[in-house]
Amino acid sequence: MRLSALRLRVSDTDRLAQFYSEALGMSVHKVGQTCRIGYHGEDADLLLMPGGGGYAPDRGQRYWKIGVTVPDVDMAAAFLQGQGVEISAPQQFLDIGYMCHLSDPEGFAIELLQHEFEGNRPEQGADPAAPFAQARIGQITLRTGDIASEDTWCRDQGMTLLSVQDVSPYGFDLHFYAFTDDTLPNPDLWAVENREWLWRRPYTTLEFQHVAGAEFAPVPDYLGIEIEGLPSPLKDAFGDPVLPR
Repeated sequence: MRLSALRLRVSDTDRLAQFYSEALGMSVHKVGQTCRIGYHGEDADLLLMPGGGGYAPDRGQRYWKIGVTVPDVDMAAAFLQGQGVEISAPQQFLDIGYMCHLSDPEGFAIELLQHEFEGNRPEQGADPAAPFAQARIGQITLRTGDIASEDTWCRDQGMTLLSVQDVSPYGFDLHFYAFTDDTLPNPDLWAVENREWLWRRPYTTLEFQHVAGAEFAPVPDYLGIEIEGLPSPLKDAFGDPVLPR
């Protein structure tokens, strides 16, 4: 089993695929009006499907973002700025990670997350001419007010909980699940030392931003996730579609 794609409905699949290709270094495979874009590896793709156009991000929505993991966030951000892409300044966010944020041309949020914390990055870890050569879609992030139901659903599908991260200053915590039998550096799921290890994984994790008791609205342009090896379509704990590849 593998988390193989995030499905988004967009207004212009070709224009958005071009952005992800030119700005973020993804490859594009077009089938009809649908574009499958992504990196070469075992991480998930983005499946851009026609029919959207009304998307607007909102903190009250179920779908939040993708996270793209890279060896050098400063280098990646400088590259994007050179292409005229508006992007936030990289910074260390608590004991979570060194990151920055941007949006694609249709408003979908993207987080760039460095493999190491600020100050821990090795020298010459990336190529300035190709800062996304080692990039992966590291996270697909959803919001939830009921992490117990999400946990039950993920475990029922065979996913493993890899990390729980306290972000209490902002009123939430984070939970990361993946199809893997990897052994954590520290068996304590809350351990900070597991986080840089997590950002270097070659596969995509399903991340939940958990705000206890909160209710979130569905997002019509979020068409669910795709799981390679899933025998038949089903719905997740929120009711969004989960489809086989």
